[in-house]
Amino acid sequence: MSAAGSLPRRHGERMSGTALILFAHGARDPQWAEPMRRVRAAIGQRAPGMRVELAFLEFMQPDLRTCAESLVAERCERIIVVPMFIARGGHLNRDLPRLVAELQQANPRIRFELAGAIGEADVVVQAMAGHALALVDH
Repeated sequence: MSAAGSLPRRHGERMSGTALILFAHGARDPQWAEPMRRVRAAIGQRAPGMRVELAFLEFMQPDLRTCAESLVAERCERIIVVPMFIARGGHLNRDLPRLVAELQQANPRIRFELAGAIGEADVVVQAMAGHALALVDH
């Protein structure tokens, strides 16, 4: 794994034109990011050629700009920023759209896309409900 938290590419594997950035808040405790690393690894298992990076708003590295700039340098043409947040709040309503807009302005040839909060996706809501209900059966 690289210092930026990316999954290593296999020998001979071509860089996809699309990359995912799993964007999380960050915390002082390094173990806090473990669930994000697990999601990144699961994506890598399901889509081995997909470039998946982690980036953080604060406390942890890399930040979004550093992460995106490395992907731009590697000639990614489309970068999808996936907020690893349960719901929208101040960071997703104000901070993240501003950061993505700045990246887009600095890199007009790259297509930046900002997904919704992952916790608001129906499949994630259903998984959380299923997990909570499974606890009742224990």
